[in-house]
Amino acid sequence: QLQLVESGGGLAQPGESLTLSCTFSRSTLDYYATAWFRQAPGKEREVISGISRSDGSTFYSDSVKGRFTISRDHGKNTVYLQMNSLKPEDTAVYYCATIRQSTWYQFLTEKSPTLVTSWGQGTQVTVSS
Repeated sequence: QLQLVESGGGLAQPGESLTLSCTFSRSTLDYYATAWFRQAPGKEREVISGISRSDGSTFYSDSVKGRFTISRDHGKNTVYLQMNSLKPEDTAVYYCATIRQSTWYQFLTEKSPTLVTSWGQGTQVTVSS
């Protein structure tokens, strides 16, 4: 069973930055695309960013585009989410996830959590003054 461990969440003031990390229990980045989801209280889980295994191409939801950056380090089996210019509406539990590369383009179209093969445990991000 693949394990994903997120870290880096916490409390930030509006306008500040946080970096989330997602470390995999074994070499995964060569086989799976990865994505970041978040779930705010009372809302559905939504995908906010992802990175393809094959070419490293990325996507971002409109709500985070221009502020968040996803990246990966194969040597460390880690995917990062750099979050800048944080807003109170970014408050949520953030989850990393893996998606089979064979279903990546379907995932880009549908943005469906049903295509996720493994989830991390989640890390809380709270943005408040």
